[in-house]
Amino acid sequence: MITARGGSKGLPRKNILPMAGRPLIGWTIVAALGARCVERVIVSTDNKEIAEVALAQGAEVPFLRPAELASDTAGSIAVLRHAVEQCSGFEYVLLLQPTSPLRTSEDIDSAFARMRELGKPSCVSMCEVEESPWLMYSKLGDGCIAPLMPPLPGAGRRQDMPPVYRINGAIYLAKTAWFLQEDTLLGAETLGYEMPRERSIDIDSRADFDRAEQLLSGSLIA
Repeated sequence: MITARGGSKGLPRKNILPMAGRPLIGWTIVAALGARCVERVIVSTDNKEIAEVALAQGAEVPFLRPAELASDTAGSIAVLRHAVEQCSGFEYVLLLQPTSPLRTSEDIDSAFARMRELGKPSCVSMCEVEESPWLMYSKLGDGCIAPLMPPLPGAGRRQDMPPVYRINGAIYLAKTAWFLQEDTLLGAETLGYEMPRERSIDIDSRADFDRAEQLLSGSLIA
């Protein structure tokens, strides 16, 4: 399921803007179509222009998303649940955001294979953060600062601190029955699939868009 609503205030028409020879959403469609584990590629959108572009790129658009699931406050879980109910009969569901164009077919297949190998109900992609939370501070009301995290024994230097990860938004995988029961994609048994930081761009601004286009134009992605 590729979710792509029409309303994008920060970067208008973001999901279908041309990027390195394809509309932005096309990079995600191509990655999904190339993944061996994917049987069907469906775009959930409320926008007819996005639907036309998605069809031209090889995806299916069997329904248009209702307006209440295309607002600024609509959550991805509700959107995915609606899509799963519209297209039932699959053991696994894969949610892909078109704002992560640097994720590859190999990423999808590797995450799926690892999830099945370890018998986990879900898997999400992540990347290591550049700045450790043990080096971060919050600002108090009086202007003073306080460590965000408690002291880490034996870790006085940056090199001594353990790696920390963030969810990068590129891949969300789950057993369909588990997702429908738990109403989430993240749980105590969710597996993390690590991707490099340079391929973990989640496009929210023009600067993000330009950086991703630069990487794609440099033939980083096949």
